[in-house]
Amino acid sequence: MHANSVRGTLAALALFLPTLTAAQDVPNIAVAANISTAMPAIVEAFTQASGRSVKIAYGASGNFRRQIAQGAPFQLFLSADEAFAEALAKEGHAENAGAVYAVGRLAFFVPRGSPVLIDNKLKDLSAAAADGRLKRLAIANPELAPYGRAAREVLGHLGVWDAVKGKLVLGENVGQTARFLATGESQAGFIPLALAAGPEMKARGAWATVPESWHTPLRQRMVLIKGAGDTARRFHDFMLGPQAQALLRQHGYAAP
Repeated sequence: MHANSVRGTLAALALFLPTLTAAQDVPNIAVAANISTAMPAIVEAFTQASGRSVKIAYGASGNFRRQIAQGAPFQLFLSADEAFAEALAKEGHAENAGAVYAVGRLAFFVPRGSPVLIDNKLKDLSAAAADGRLKRLAIANPELAPYGRAAREVLGHLGVWDAVKGKLVLGENVGQTARFLATGESQAGFIPLALAAGPEMKARGAWATVPESWHTPLRQRMVLIKGAGDTARRFHDFMLGPQAQALLRQHGYAAP
């Protein structure tokens, strides 16, 4: 092969390899289930802006925290609870403590046909538990999901924890909790505002936004996992940019 041909081949490869590398760099990203309504639009905007793709897995933040510590192949973790993200950083699994990308809000949701009445102060919740109208109250597992922990704090704030703890139906994550409500399996429950106001749940019942002062702030933090590639880093930065932040606000999240 002539020297010019060799140089031409090498030049073509040099142009081709970055494209090939980008195509192969499709990171697995662990995303808290409460972001599921906003994430498809965010991913679409990211792909349009960057030409890159990502693979999203939804689940409970507590489960993801454990799986990543055990070596699960995620490159970025968008937690609903900043404590889970910070723990991974302290243990050396994440590059650093990351960044808060959103602040969530909790909603009290009542499906259509429920005998439980709804209002901004949740005054009927205790009465419904006492007189038998409330048979099942759905919340996410407080040990795994921060929105479940916030729900437990709200029930304590209202002084109804003892009255309802025997009626609790625990979802592994907020997505499963929402399904308990969508099917009418539970007469009331607590889910993220983003899910309550989303198209699927909006048609299935009514909700009231829980006052922020009734529970610990739902600061959602993300961390890059050690060894994260370029696409994961770009997506991390995109989450803090104006497009993703605007989409998060549209879905009921406050800016960090």
